[in-house]
Amino acid sequence: MIFSPKDVAAESGEFFQGFNRERVVGQFNPVRHASSNSTPMQVGNGNFAFGADITGLQTFQPFAIMSSWGWHNFSLPTTPGQSKISDFTGLDWWTHGRLVNYNQPNPAEPLISNWLIQNPQRVNLGRIGFWFGDNANITEASLSEQSQTLDLYSGIITSQFAVLGSKVSVSTSADPDSDTVSVQVESDLIKSGQLGVFFDYPYPIAQKFDAPFVGVWNATSKHTTTLQQSGNKAQITHEMDTTTYYTAIEWQGKGSITGPLPSSHRYILRPSSKTSDSLSLSVNFSPKPNRSIPSPKSISRFSTKWWSNYWESGAFVDLTRTASPNTTELQRRIILSQYLLAVNEASRDPPQESGLVNNGWYGKFHMEMVLWHSAQWARWGKWEIFNRAIPGVYERFLASSLDRARDMGWKGAKWGKMSDSTGRSAPGEINSLLIWQQPHPFYFAELEWRAFPTRKTLRKWDEVLTRSAEFMADFAWWNETAGHYDLGPPMYPVSENTNPNATINPTFELAYWHFGLNIASLWKTRQNLPIPSTWTRVNTHLAPLPVVNDTYAVYQDIPNMWIDPNTYYDHPGMTGIYGLLPPGPGFNETVMRKTAEKVKEIWDFENLFGWDFPMLAMNAARLGDGEQAVRYLLDDLWTFDDVGMPVGGARVPTPYFPSSGGLLLAVAMMAGGWDGHGGDSRWPNGWDARVEGFERAM
Repeated sequence: MIFSPKDVAAESGEFFQGFNRERVVGQFNPVRHASSNSTPMQVGNGNFAFGADITGLQTFQPFAIMSSWGWHNFSLPTTPGQSKISDFTGLDWWTHGRLVNYNQPNPAEPLISNWLIQNPQRVNLGRIGFWFGDNANITEASLSEQSQTLDLYSGIITSQFAVLGSKVSVSTSADPDSDTVSVQVESDLIKSGQLGVFFDYPYPIAQKFDAPFVGVWNATSKHTTTLQQSGNKAQITHEMDTTTYYTAIEWQGKGSITGPLPSSHRYILRPSSKTSDSLSLSVNFSPKPNRSIPSPKSISRFSTKWWSNYWESGAFVDLTRTASPNTTELQRRIILSQYLLAVNEASRDPPQESGLVNNGWYGKFHMEMVLWHSAQWARWGKWEIFNRAIPGVYERFLASSLDRARDMGWKGAKWGKMSDSTGRSAPGEINSLLIWQQPHPFYFAELEWRAFPTRKTLRKWDEVLTRSAEFMADFAWWNETAGHYDLGPPMYPVSENTNPNATINPTFELAYWHFGLNIASLWKTRQNLPIPSTWTRVNTHLAPLPVVNDTYAVYQDIPNMWIDPNTYYDHPGMTGIYGLLPPGPGFNETVMRKTAEKVKEIWDFENLFGWDFPMLAMNAARLGDGEQAVRYLLDDLWTFDDVGMPVGGARVPTPYFPSSGGLLLAVAMMAGGWDGHGGDSRWPNGWDARVEGFERAM
């Protein structure tokens, strides 16, 4: 059942107004004394991010500079019949008595199939580091007195170290409104000519996971760079295949850029003043030449203002009044996740799993993961950031999604899976047979309606929801024998590890189909518009949720549920129907409790993905077990490193940002409660949790 949002009564001293957010945030400023081998300390704005090593630049570790616009395509294959995108034909599968063409690699077309999977890739825009004059053998081991702090409230990294007998102080920040990084350096080495800044450029590779560093530095003949310089300004043009972008550099004081060095794409900015011990520069990256970029000091000022506003707006949780390792660690994860998601995941496109840190799945984003990345913006009241991508990505991809459904013989819009910024979905068996991304627009729309119940909200979402529901109703297949509508086969459920030709009526997808069609109908009712009869018929007659031995099963008639280890491996999607989702038609809380206990007892936790833990936590919270919810959020198998990067775990590289988005989604639910919640405390006994700005979850 979907409720209207209600006011949440204060309970256990939880709801406060106007407490000192800066004090809470400042307690968790990350500090390092050495570079990490796996994760940078970052500054950025959601569209652009700069990853720094211990020097505040990328001197010793080639962490990435990444953007939402920086993509690259390798040349198409030249083999006849596989040299154009239109040569790709996919594969036909029998689907309820008819052949349906699915967007899957065709063994007869391996070259164009693989090209479509691997292209485009997200680009590492470059590397900026310190040049130590003639001292070419300087390494991180040559440094002393290293100290680095990220001030979360200003978004500024301050780095200090000693080298060659002198101290170096560095301030690094990013402009909130452009793809520009500010670097301000103080050191005696500048006026002695022993300290400058280098710029270098890598070449992309067609590799599924490109982490912790992105691109290769030894393919110099495959791409070109050119330098133009005038006074204290320079532009470096980087061309690689059909991709071209520009680096605009402006510095204060005397100096010049030379390069590239032999057999490289490395350029060096050498200050030439004999009296100044400071060097300040702004470096902008852009797909077009940029003639005007903000000054280093103005970027620092803009960054401070933006981040202060970010922390002071929206909802907030303060657990610091309870002195325990668990509250401290959960608070740390909350604060650092809020920072990192704003740096990595606040553009007009949904983010890839690793944000703007490195590349996973070639840098593409997954439409089923949009919920775990982006729903938290709405739940924490960060609507300006939420609306950067939502619902815009669905509006932009609507035409291609309508085409996708039509070409497969269905009505409405079928959302893709592994996508680039144009909406093109990469071929793949799982990619083409996964369906749980389909109801996501209804989840987002209802979140927005609960915060802004206006005609504008209704109109804004109506077309996307209507076309999404049309597909959902048409995709469901009437099983004459059973007397209900089936989902699948063929299909993959959330867990992606079943036989697609045997997978029918998975628990999570059935519940989510009900949820989506419920919202679709409500959307029409709110506008005094008729509800299409097919929506009502399918929603009323969907197959029942599958139950085995008084527990929810992965899918209907699954063999050896809870006996075969493959049935309790990967995502425990059944728990999502009561936690992430509100209870829907046919839900049985007794069966859910037994399912949750069985999952806790037997599930293969070592191979979970990061968002599984917050999904389990939301399930535990809705079942009334706040202690267990927090245990899931602090599980030893689910970790966040010293700067808050969510560790990928056994199956994906670090960082894996659905962990961070899921964490904030779960905490928002515990902080704000949910429809039908009776008012008992949602936190462990003895916790003094102070929160403000949250609405109830559904």
